Amino acid sequence: MAKVIIIGAGGVGNVVAQKCAQVQEVFSEILLGSRTKEKCDAIAKSIAHPSLTTVQIDADKVSEMVALIKDFQPDIVINVALPYQDLPIMDACLETGVNYLDTANYEPPDQAKFEYKWQWNYHERYKQAGIMAVLGCGFDPGVTGIFTAYALKHYFDQIHYLDIVDCNAGDHGRPFATNFNPEINIREITQKGRYYENSTWVEVDPFSVHRPINYPEIGERESYLLYHEELESLVKHIPTIKRARFWMTFSESYLTHLRVLQNVGLTSIEPIEYEGHQIVPLQFLKAVLPAPSSLGENYQGKTSIGCHIQGVKDGKPRTYYIYNNCDHAKAYEEVGAQAVSYTTGVPAMLGALLVVTGTWKGEGVFNVEQLDPDPFLEKLGTYGLEWHESINNSQEFSD
Repeated sequence: MAKVIIIGAGGVGNVVAQKCAQVQEVFSEILLGSRTKEKCDAIAKSIAHPSLTTVQIDADKVSEMVALIKDFQPDIVINVALPYQDLPIMDACLETGVNYLDTANYEPPDQAKFEYKWQWNYHERYKQAGIMAVLGCGFDPGVTGIFTAYALKHYFDQIHYLDIVDCNAGDHGRPFATNFNPEINIREITQKGRYYENSTWVEVDPFSVHRPINYPEIGERESYLLYHEELESLVKHIPTIKRARFWMTFSESYLTHLRVLQNVGLTSIEPIEYEGHQIVPLQFLKAVLPAPSSLGENYQGKTSIGCHIQGVKDGKPRTYYIYNNCDHAKAYEEVGAQAVSYTTGVPAMLGALLVVTGTWKGEGVFNVEQLDPDPFLEKLGTYGLEWHESINNSQEFSD
């Protein structure tokens, strides 16, 4: 029996709360907190759990988080708020001696740059405190790292080439919307693409490298090379990797809208003066775009996320493909969320479950690929994300 604090009441926060409530034998008490309590209350109304409460909390303020943790005394804090808040929440967990888990690495608000160095710097302090921080336990990052660790444990002596592929073939019917926080999403995809090859990081212009990739049950979709945070941790923890890349699909309509927004300056994070107030254009854009949590109803189609891996086993070359497909309509029917929120929220709940039950143990700061992938993947399908694998049949990246 464990007590959990969930910080964040967007689409992912809703899924995490719903899935924790489905496992009452583990999560006996749930506290859902956000800067806007009304969002928490709306989620709580849809959940049947005898000990689910809500609270207004500013997670940027360490003192508020410390007071909340001391009052509720959780076994773990699940952070699905904005990446800007990772460090304050980690500070609060460190001060109170409580385990921590998130789904996205820290970003400074004034710079579109995300990397793990700020959070990795907490390792020794968490170790000395005897507590555990699990970083990036969503889907990508998260399950993609666990997929890779599973492949290395069971099918490879060495992994040489890794291509993570992410397709959203769904249709929400809106002219333009992002499937998770618009501010974070647009900052992520408009920065330069990067991939790792021969011990070097190679930078390319945004959307300049692309190719068609075939996705199971979906077909061929044009896919664009981006930088994604799990590449940084995977090449660190699996040093035999010679090349690691991340690919994501975008429709022509999406890219056209994005180019227009960039051209008129609405994706900028530099403050401007407007009627006597300082505003950030991207934050204004976020305010007028549809909330990701509102996209679930009538969302049709599937997501497909997986890892194409090449390496050697017993001196022989081997290819391996492991993936999940998630149906938007089925996710909405279960928890009232679209598949992008679902595929992020389910792994966050499951990672927290493994920590509080003592299955994942450690003192310090860990990325998911450093932990045993087997108990995670044994349960992932049970909680709604079935996965599939193919050995020596993948030729998608044989070039």
